[in-house]
Amino acid sequence: MTLRHTAWPAPGAPGQVLGGVAIGARSGTPDADWPLQHLRAPLLSAGAASLQEVWHTDGPVASGHSDGVHWRRSADVLYGVIELHEAEGAPTSDTSPLQAASQLAYERVFSLLRAQGTPHLWRVWNYLADINGESHGLERYRQFNQGRHTAFVQAQRDTGGQVPAACALGVAAGPLSVAFLAGTTPLVPLENPRQVSAWNYPAQYGPRAPTFSRAALACPRGQEVLFVSGTASIVGHETLHAGDVAAQCVESVRNIGCVVQEANRVARSGRAFSVEGLSHRVYVRHAHDVDTVQRTLQPLLREASVVCVQADICRADLLVEIESQAIHAMPAA
Repeated sequence: MTLRHTAWPAPGAPGQVLGGVAIGARSGTPDADWPLQHLRAPLLSAGAASLQEVWHTDGPVASGHSDGVHWRRSADVLYGVIELHEAEGAPTSDTSPLQAASQLAYERVFSLLRAQGTPHLWRVWNYLADINGESHGLERYRQFNQGRHTAFVQAQRDTGGQVPAACALGVAAGPLSVAFLAGTTPLVPLENPRQVSAWNYPAQYGPRAPTFSRAALACPRGQEVLFVSGTASIVGHETLHAGDVAAQCVESVRNIGCVVQEANRVARSGRAFSVEGLSHRVYVRHAHDVDTVQRTLQPLLREASVVCVQADICRADLLVEIESQAIHAMPAA
């Protein structure tokens, strides 16, 4: 099986669709018969109101719906999407609707991974409404972190160290949306020596720390995939360059570069990863900043594929976040 990631439709794209994401306006975007996450946020890249990005495989696929998770599998790789309205999470006096929905979504994901024999969660994309808003006495991103953490604990999964690459972004409205890639082989989590690991953040960032690694290497059959989590202008555990979107772009790329160096220390494909060789999705808090963001990133990322999306970042003082990925073939045995 060979895994590929492309824009859709891609001329000559091989094989079967495993799953993907639709970014931007939904008008004219038919529902797919494969797992499709809807990122309900404006696409800021010039000349397009919407874009689909798709994971392809050249092997046969099996698909289904399990307790609200739409999934597809090919050999040792599973892609799935679950969307939950917050009221579906059965909140209690001790849990907010978002916290309960987050816990339920991850419980259902973990149940599917057990059933499919793909226990290793590699990469997760989380989108939720009003991420920086406050309700029930707590910022909504911190409520989400509580629910996710509880699900990890109840599934007897590591909450620090062996955790997936991930992002969590805010959209204007809509359900909690979680998409994921998982597999039969363990990931290699990567951390950034310039940053405190997210799962080890001090208590000032909420009652439960975020459950993700800065990046991860996954190895589907014959390949090595680098997933770089949503990366922002954070050094140690503190935000740098508040109010300066250009400086935050530069700091974010510097952090990605450090993670890429860590990946190259342990990568086995024999081909080094580079910042310019990754594809990047850039989340921009304010649409009017997109020209500055693109102008700042171009000399840093050069000819790399870059898609800009308007979304809120998990901290109110962060103006931009970048996630990245690349796939390398493993040498023949």
